[in-house]
Amino acid sequence: MSQVESQAIAGRYRLERRLGSGGMSTVHLALDLRLERYVAVKLLAEHLADDPAFVSRFEREAQAAARLIHPHVVQIFDSGLDDQTGQHFIVMEYIEGRSCAEILRDQGWVPVPEAVAIIEQACAGLHYAHRHGVIHRDVKPGNLLRSAEGEVKLADFGIAKAAEQSSITQVGSVLGTAAYLAPEQARGEDAGPQADLYALGVVAYQLISGRLPYEAASLTELVLKQQEEQPPRLDELVAGVTPQLADAVALALAIDPRERYADASQMAAAITAGAAGAEVAGASDATRALGGAGRQATRVLRAGDIGAEGRRPASTTPVAPLRPRRRAPGAAYPPPQQLPEASRRTRPWRRAGAALLLALALAGAAIGAAVATAPQTKVSLRRVIYQDAGKVAGALRELVSENTR
Repeated sequence: MSQVESQAIAGRYRLERRLGSGGMSTVHLALDLRLERYVAVKLLAEHLADDPAFVSRFEREAQAAARLIHPHVVQIFDSGLDDQTGQHFIVMEYIEGRSCAEILRDQGWVPVPEAVAIIEQACAGLHYAHRHGVIHRDVKPGNLLRSAEGEVKLADFGIAKAAEQSSITQVGSVLGTAAYLAPEQARGEDAGPQADLYALGVVAYQLISGRLPYEAASLTELVLKQQEEQPPRLDELVAGVTPQLADAVALALAIDPRERYADASQMAAAITAGAAGAEVAGASDATRALGGAGRQATRVLRAGDIGAEGRRPASTTPVAPLRPRRRAPGAAYPPPQQLPEASRRTRPWRRAGAALLLALALAGAAIGAAVATAPQTKVSLRRVIYQDAGKVAGALRELVSENTR
């Protein structure tokens, strides 16, 4: 046992072994000597303790997070500064189990019913926190802890907000994992409840498909992809996903936060309904705006229609056939699909250009015929400049008429 693991933080929490570490902290399993129970102690990194702005905000946010008492939120028991080591610490409820990050690392993906259960519980925790004015700001698989009994709890409330205006962000670092940042967060705007819903939508996408909706090497690349590309639909990647569930997840990933769910409880209801094959209220229009194609009605699946691995039998899909793309262990998915070179915004100009070319061709043919049949005829030409394709076509028709009288 190392010297750190043998010490007692605040004279009360005896560190026993390391549970995990990251850029902001290290988490240890500890024994609360006073209450004789195991807890998780998070020791903040030294560079955070040197930032007075962070320390001040952290203390306030830790107090706010400690007031969140909910079955799907990791409870904070204590926080402070250890006088002996000079380390800031947080004492939290210890969850004996694995994080969703560890589950993804070990399994690659989870069956659809299991993923839906995880997201439903996370939504319940977020909804409770949002109603009490607390926004997570760093929802990701590593902060979703699942116990051995299957209970899911959200961890690390408040830490991201505490670091927002400190020199940590002022020097250009980005809080949280970039892949889970909502577009408004990536642009440097303030994060609201809908930013948490976006991040949870990314987690849902990753749990079900085993991949992220956007693969990017930098924050700049992520922002560009979010604005210019649409991730592959889940029902195109995984056979056990209904079109309605794909719609429900796509709605959480809307670029505009106003187009996402009103709150986390609405998202949970949509995910549940979508997994059962029921239409998601409000999802049709939004997913069409995101590029989702119209689909035929799909019957509600019975419990027996989804197998143990979350796959749906081919005979229960009256819509376009879904192609199972579960990756083999160690295999990588192809990169996310990209939009065609010209987006939907350029299609009206395509149609205008085609109409203009057709009008020019017809005009040329008519004038040519007139010249061929009447060699003595004088051909009159004039310059025609319009931005509107309809006006161009009309002017050309008049020109043809003048030369064929």
